[in-house]
Amino acid sequence: MNQDHSVNFELWNEDLAPTTASQRTWRWFHFAALWVGMVMCIPAYTLAASLIEGGMSAMQAVLTVFLANAIVLLPMLLIGHAGTKYGIPYAVLARASFGTSGAKLPALMRAIVACGWYGIQTWFGGQMIYTLAGVMLGHALGGEAIAGLGINGAQLICFLIFWAIQFWYIFHGMDSIRKLETYTAPLKILICFVLLGWVYNKAGGFGPILDQPSQFVEGGKKAGQFWSSFWPSLTAMVGFWATLALNIPDFTRFAKTQRDQVLGQSIGLPVPMALLSMLAVIVTSATVVLYGKAIWDPVDLASRMTGIAVLIALIVLLIDTVSVNLAANLVGPAYDFSALSPKLISYKTGGYITAFIAIAIMPWKILESTQGYIFTWLIGYSALLGPIAGILIVDYYLIRKTGLDVAQLYVADGDYSYVGSAIPGWNMAAIIAFIIGVLPNIPGFLNAAFPASFPTTSVAFKTIYTYAWFVGLLLSSLVYMIMMQGQSLTLKNATSGEHASM
Repeated sequence: MNQDHSVNFELWNEDLAPTTASQRTWRWFHFAALWVGMVMCIPAYTLAASLIEGGMSAMQAVLTVFLANAIVLLPMLLIGHAGTKYGIPYAVLARASFGTSGAKLPALMRAIVACGWYGIQTWFGGQMIYTLAGVMLGHALGGEAIAGLGINGAQLICFLIFWAIQFWYIFHGMDSIRKLETYTAPLKILICFVLLGWVYNKAGGFGPILDQPSQFVEGGKKAGQFWSSFWPSLTAMVGFWATLALNIPDFTRFAKTQRDQVLGQSIGLPVPMALLSMLAVIVTSATVVLYGKAIWDPVDLASRMTGIAVLIALIVLLIDTVSVNLAANLVGPAYDFSALSPKLISYKTGGYITAFIAIAIMPWKILESTQGYIFTWLIGYSALLGPIAGILIVDYYLIRKTGLDVAQLYVADGDYSYVGSAIPGWNMAAIIAFIIGVLPNIPGFLNAAFPASFPTTSVAFKTIYTYAWFVGLLLSSLVYMIMMQGQSLTLKNATSGEHASM
């Protein structure tokens, strides 16, 4: 990138600049491996559990997960196109629609929810080390809780050890994460087959859950209620990866070609998610035979194994959690924090900020205080990011016809500064569309996350929230399209040069 006098260094740094040809090293198999690596995680493993507990049969649960991920793949590919075409991250792409200053809003929203996930996954990783240490020592670790923290010294040390393992990858940058995902993906697939063989031999079959009928069929406990359960379940499953649908350009900007990102993501997301759900159902079904109850938590299951099996299982889960947390919850906020003040915050510094927030929020207290619905809150929050996805897609495809003047994305008073707006640097059409897309979902979201505090939410708002991600995306898309067509703004389309330089 040539340092042009018009470039605002409050909007540009080396990490946010368009990727060069030499940086575009990701082929389709890297993207497939990335998704296999992210899919194989503990929260994804347990997704099918919530659906089966809600009354679905094993096959209904697996198909729901598959359909949801096929749906969320579409915005992944659409938004990812801009990353590959122009080599820009999500936080820079958002400037085209939200404005050079306004883009900080969607960047910060994406960063906040990722920091929450990063801290929680780091706590889970520390708990695995805690469990592993107990198994190796032959007795469970314990001790008095530290005043003000609420956890014992061993738990704190294990949490900080796992935090430090991840910090090594932050320090060594994006390429180290790509290598980790590429090398661990085949291992995870192999372990899945080993786990299947182990439970089949130990249980003498795959157990009763596979034969359990749906509770929605005639004669079942929830006969005739399938659709009222299916839609909120589908929305929650879509919401699981909705945050990644926004910041996928952070990865696709390193793709060698559009074919690589499209093929890699199409192979790596929907089918592996469905297969992982099927694996979870089969293994949990076998645990009913082995232990007399269904065990959906893979860490709990690993701790019950004996001999070398428990050691291997917990080490694999540790590797899995590191690879997932770095890719899904570190890369995005690192770029997003950098975009807030590019002159002061690099990609690595953004990663450090994310890592230290993970300690500061004390994730064990979040889990404790919100009890069973922390994931409802986080998935609900990600579903509320649907309006941002809608605005990005409409702006890039329908307003600009995939044409961006990349240089202007880094200029404070350029085409994307919206100088005629009520607030220069902010595109008020995007802000209004975002607010309208979010508002109808807020009452239902609050009721789902904090039912004790918001018990009187109307049926209408609860119903709207059932389709939260879809409602937010469609509403914001429609409002943004109407408002942008009504604005007398000059929208310059880049008609040539896919890798614009500055």
